[in-house]
Amino acid sequence: MDSVTKIIFVIFESLFMDTLSPKIRQLNFHGLKIEKKERLTKTVFMMDLVIPQNLQAKFTFLAGQYITVKYASGDDIYYHDFSIATAPHEGFIRFAVKINSEKSSSNYLFNNYNEGDILEISEPHGRFTLASKPHEFRTIVGFAAGIGITPILSHIKHLLHSESRTRIYLFYGNRSRQEVVFKSEIEMLVKQHPGRLHVYYFFSQDSASSGLFRGRLDAPKLDLIINQILHTDDTDEEATLWDAVDEVLICGKGEMIKELANACFHHGIPKKNIHFELFESFNDDIYPQEKEFPLIENISINFKLNQNNYTTTLPNNRFRVLQQLLAQKFPVPYSCKSGICGICECKVVKGQVELLENEYLTEKEEQNGQILACMAVPMSDNLELNFDPD
Repeated sequence: MDSVTKIIFVIFESLFMDTLSPKIRQLNFHGLKIEKKERLTKTVFMMDLVIPQNLQAKFTFLAGQYITVKYASGDDIYYHDFSIATAPHEGFIRFAVKINSEKSSSNYLFNNYNEGDILEISEPHGRFTLASKPHEFRTIVGFAAGIGITPILSHIKHLLHSESRTRIYLFYGNRSRQEVVFKSEIEMLVKQHPGRLHVYYFFSQDSASSGLFRGRLDAPKLDLIINQILHTDDTDEEATLWDAVDEVLICGKGEMIKELANACFHHGIPKKNIHFELFESFNDDIYPQEKEFPLIENISINFKLNQNNYTTTLPNNRFRVLQQLLAQKFPVPYSCKSGICGICECKVVKGQVELLENEYLTEKEEQNGQILACMAVPMSDNLELNFDPD
């Protein structure tokens, strides 16, 4: 390796990119002290970070958000995203890390950073959040798999603390009982909030589990959950608990999210009330494409990226903008390709696109011309885009 430091941007613990994403340039990093480090399972550990008084405003966060951790390993600089497992009122940041292998950078983080050390941490960001409604009676359902419990645990603690009328049902899947992350904390919350927090564990490789609770969280399992767990509502004799669900939170691998999100939708939950967060890259659509578009060929596209201007031609609009630019080897930043992470966000300067499913952009951002390249279908033969942040 030459003397130039190699920068590696890591999303969801799985995707490595050779270029620094424009998103990273927008992040502000601060040194935070590691107050506690603890192994939770054989492959997962957690770290607690102290927020000093002078940085309290910078590290105000919402339940469901995440931080980016920056650290060096040899000549490499890593940027890892980790969901925050604490709730805003707790006053500190806790995150959990899964060690995928002995050679992974997460294993380096575990072995080389200890209590008392300083880590470079970004100010919190992310949009896996819920609007606060403390005066309403709400029913929230969460589905988590493995390390995907972290942002949902943040939501659970925040909802229990700030919404006294909200009840929560958590369905948490792991391979075995030994791999349940934050189990003692979850059980403590159940005891502290009887009748408001209901937790059900599912195990895919545990011979001791049986019936409903054996296997993965998927569409058939959701059918059973609705019919066997969420079938009666003590507060309304004419409705089921599933009928009362206001919001659904899902965090896990892409295939799990895709299957459960579609199953929830087909069981009557509006898409706008189904929220999901990936903990690994995913290149497929969450929901099937329902619209057909008129064919447009030989699309001229100009775009700005990392302060450079590029010009190319897309053969047609049968594929989306991001996928076609990546096929032509342009260094466009991306992670999930599913409209979730927002890494490929850009602005339409000229021309028209049709934006498909979007879990990231707000209505105001869409009105201002912001799009996600992974979800954008060209609808004019001339496009001008800007990937650089304003």
